[in-house]
Order: sequence, then C-alpha cells, then structure tokens
Amino acid sequence: MIKAVIFDMDGVLIDTEKWLNRYWRQAAKEAGFEMTKEQALAIRSMAGKYAAPYLRQQLGEGFSYQAVRERRKELMNAHIERYGIDKKTGADELLDYLRGHKIQTAVATATDPARAEDYLTRVGLRDKFDRVICASMVKNGKPKPDIYRYACEQIGQDPRDCIAVEDSPNGVRAAVDAGLRTVMVPDLTRAEGETADIITAEADTLFDVILMMEDGILT
Repeated sequence: MIKAVIFDMDGVLIDTEKWLNRYWRQAAKEAGFEMTKEQALAIRSMAGKYAAPYLRQQLGEGFSYQAVRERRKELMNAHIERYGIDKKTGADELLDYLRGHKIQTAVATATDPARAEDYLTRVGLRDKFDRVICASMVKNGKPKPDIYRYACEQIGQDPRDCIAVEDSPNGVRAAVDAGLRTVMVPDLTRAEGETADIITAEADTLFDVILMMEDGILT
C-alpha cells in the first residue's frame, strides 16, 4: 500500500532543468571552459561534493565549481525574475489526487531551502506538500540515499511504503538505494542502461502516474 509519494523538484514538478543545463554551460564558458550538454546533464540533482570533482576531472583542475555555480545561480535568478517558472504537466492533478486519497507528499531536492520554498510558492505547489527536504539537511546529497531516508523519517513512513518520482539517474539511484519504489518521469533524458533496470516504472507525464496508480501498477 502506498502511504507517501516523494518528489524531486527540478525537472519533475517545475520546468527548470533545461535552463539549469543552459546556464551551467554559459557560466562555464564565461570562465573559459567548454562544458558540453552531456556534462551538464550528468550533474543533475548531484550534490556539490560529487559534482565538483566530476567536473574538474572532465574540464581540468583549474575549473572552479563554486565560482561557476554562483554565476549559474545569478543567470538562473535573472531568468526566473524575467520569465517566471512553469509547472510540469500534471503536477497539480497528481498532488490533488494524492491528497484526496490521504497519501502523504514530500519534496526531496538538491536545491537549497530558501529557493525550494520560493520556487514551489511561486507556482502554487508549496501548500500541497507535507514536507520539503533539501540536500543541505543531510550529510550526503544525491546520488547517495540520505535525502530519501531522511524524508521518510520526517513524514513517519517506511521507505517500502513510499514511491519516489524522479527525472535523473542521480535521483533514481538515491531513491532506489533508500528502498523506495521509483517512477521516472523523463525530462531531458529517458531511462537508459542501469537507470532503466532499477526503476519500478517510467511515466511520460505526472498524469500517467495517476493512471498507474488507478491501474494497480503502483500499489
């Protein structure tokens, strides 16, 4: 029986991953480094303690993760102030469905608490969650399982009774290793290789998660 659903935020609930990818690459280029789309994709949801050495290995020891990240945040903030944030298709409907069936909801995101609260409030989703859990609240961020284990503790549920909804390999790995059944709703990439092997299901949109629950695929 499903007692809770825990969601990643960027790329799952809000349509921000494409801009994060763009501005990581732009910030890196301004610093003199050519970051590819694939390299930017590889760090989706990845904690800085893992992303920094990965990018130095890929781009060279001179790559300053913190400096490029701060510039990426500036570019992203400017974009959001100008254009706002879009919700992903089916977000409201799925969350309302879960609340209607007395299933708890939480967010488990790599984004810091202030921005997570701001983004979710901007798109009218914050009040639909019992908890918002951020990587800064745990020792190890994604792809380690800490954030999902902590989210389950905070809502008082066994991971085996929870579903995770993710869009990236790093997020999927974290959720699966924490013991949650995991649905991937692809954003910039679909499930491939090991990710495809370990997920419980793949859904085209959040609407489809409702259908999977109704059909008994997720129980």
